[in-house]
Amino acid sequence: MNKLLAVTYNLTGPGVVPTGDSSSQLEKIISSVIGVLTIVGFIYFAIQIILAGYAFLSSKGESAKLEAARDRITNGILGIVVVVIAFGLTAFLGNLLGLKNVFNLSDFINSIAP
Repeated sequence: MNKLLAVTYNLTGPGVVPTGDSSSQLEKIISSVIGVLTIVGFIYFAIQIILAGYAFLSSKGESAKLEAARDRITNGILGIVVVVIAFGLTAFLGNLLGLKNVFNLSDFINSIAP
C-alpha cells in the first residue's frame, strides 16, 4: 500500500497472488518425493527378487544362468536391506537428536526453528 497525498491506493500487479507459505509447499513436495522413492525402491527390489527366482527355477541346471540368477537374488536382497536400513537409520538418528517426525519436513523444520 502506498500513500500518496493522503490517499490510499492498493497496487497489485498482474498474475497470481501467492497464498500460503511457499517453503511449506516445497517441504511437502520433498517429503512426498522421498516417500514415493522409498516405496518405489522397495517394490523394484522385490520384483527383482521374484524375477531372479523365476530365472533360477528356469535355468535347468546351466551354471551360467544359475550364477546370474544368484547374483540377481543377492542384489535384490541387498537393495531391500539398504532401503530398510536407510529408512530406519534416518528415523533412529532423528529420534536420537530429539526430532519427533523427521519424515514430515514441515513439522521437522518448524521444530528446529528458534
